[in-house]
Amino acid sequence: MLKKYLPYIFLIAAISLFVFIKKNQRGKTADKPATEQTEDKITVPAVLPADEKPQEVEGFARNTTNIIFSKHAKCRMACRNIDESEIREILKSGTINYKKIQNDKRGKTYPVEGFTHDKQHVRIVFAPKDDGLVVVTVIDLDTEWKCDCK
Repeated sequence: MLKKYLPYIFLIAAISLFVFIKKNQRGKTADKPATEQTEDKITVPAVLPADEKPQEVEGFARNTTNIIFSKHAKCRMACRNIDESEIREILKSGTINYKKIQNDKRGKTYPVEGFTHDKQHVRIVFAPKDDGLVVVTVIDLDTEWKCDCK
């Protein structure tokens, strides 16, 4: 009797495996950069194309020698399978998202976006501190990861 249902069991298992792989797959491509309206009614890109040279912003140095990882950032990195080399890669060649720069009593934060070597589309938020950069958080822009970070 088990032989009668064995092909159906294999078919259900194969379909389940296919759905699981498709659901957890990475590497979606990004659409064209978002734009914003300025007071002069000129549309400018919020994020510059990746082929342009990384921009320099006053107060934000792309120095990769002294990177400090916050507890929150370490947790997010673990949840999203992002390692330190990918953080350095995005810091070096990523694009600053000017629309997401924030300034509060603790100082300015600079969100830098780009694609890692394993094709994850990420936003990493950096905060300058003394002679280093603090990694505040790490965001995967394409995939919603289950994470228990606080």
